[in-house]
Amino acid sequence: MSLAIKAEFEEIRRLAFGSIAPAAFTGIGAAFLHAPRMVILQNFTDNTLTFSDDGIKDKLDLLAGTYIILDLTSNKTIEQGFCLEQGTRLYVRYYDGAPTLGFVSLSVIYGTTGL
Repeated sequence: MSLAIKAEFEEIRRLAFGSIAPAAFTGIGAAFLHAPRMVILQNFTDNTLTFSDDGIKDKLDLLAGTYIILDLTSNKTIEQGFCLEQGTRLYVRYYDGAPTLGFVSLSVIYGTTGL
């Protein structure tokens, strides 16, 4: 029996700068279809943005033109582990000034069995 995990990508999620609001969070695409093992969040706008996993509380700031790679369980060979839940959705808002160009990009990598 093989415990190997094959990496698969969900379709990329993008949100244009004009859809990002100051007070209320806006969802970045749909909820995760799978439990992510790795998440890549990129801020291609010209302003700092605030992100959340519940759409209510500020959880993470990303400066303009930066990104974060959340490498949660990419080195595991079994399904269990520290990861975001299937069905989680990420949200964004701006805190101090509206972005005037660009977009937010969200990539999800998950693991499947069978190579």
